[in-house]
Amino acid sequence: MLRSILRLIRLNPQSWFFLGFWACVGLLSAGYYFQFVQKLEPCPLCISQRIAIFLAGICFLCAAWHNPGQIGTRRYAITGAVIALIGGAISTRHIWIQHLPPDQVPECGPGLDYVLNNFPLSETIKVMLSGTGDCAEVNWTFLSLSMPTWTLIAFLTLAAISLLQYWNIQDKE
Repeated sequence: MLRSILRLIRLNPQSWFFLGFWACVGLLSAGYYFQFVQKLEPCPLCISQRIAIFLAGICFLCAAWHNPGQIGTRRYAITGAVIALIGGAISTRHIWIQHLPPDQVPECGPGLDYVLNNFPLSETIKVMLSGTGDCAEVNWTFLSLSMPTWTLIAFLTLAAISLLQYWNIQDKE
C-alpha cells in the first residue's frame, strides 16, 4: 500500500530529499525573519531548534546531492528522521515549558551570548537544551498555536518525509 501511494506521488528519493532541504531553508528563513524583522529574540530552545533544522537540512542536501543507492538512501532516511525527531523532542520540551504554571517556570538566566562567552561548552549545551524562563513566553501565535508547536509540526513532517524514503527506493539503471 505504501509503495502504491509513493508511486502516485512519482518523485524519486533525490527529489524528496531536495524538497526536505528547501523546507529547512524556508524554516530557517522564517526564523530569521521573526528575529530580525519582527524583532522577536530567540530563546535558547529556539536556537536549539534552529540547529536541528540546520542539521536536518544538511542531511537532506547531502542525500540529494549524493543520490545514493538503496542502502545509502536508507541510511540518509534514518539519519534525517532521527535528527528531525531530536528537533521535535526539543520543540516538545519548549511547548511543555510554555504550558507550565507561572510558579514552576524555570528562572530566567543570563543571555545566550553571555553563556557562550563565559561558560564551558557542556554548560552552554545544558542551558540550550533545558530552557530558561525566557522560553515560557509566547510572543507569537498563528491559529492559536505557538511557534514551538508549529516547529514541532514541521519536525514531524520532515521526519515523515525522510522515513518515507526508506521505502521509496527505485532501482538505478
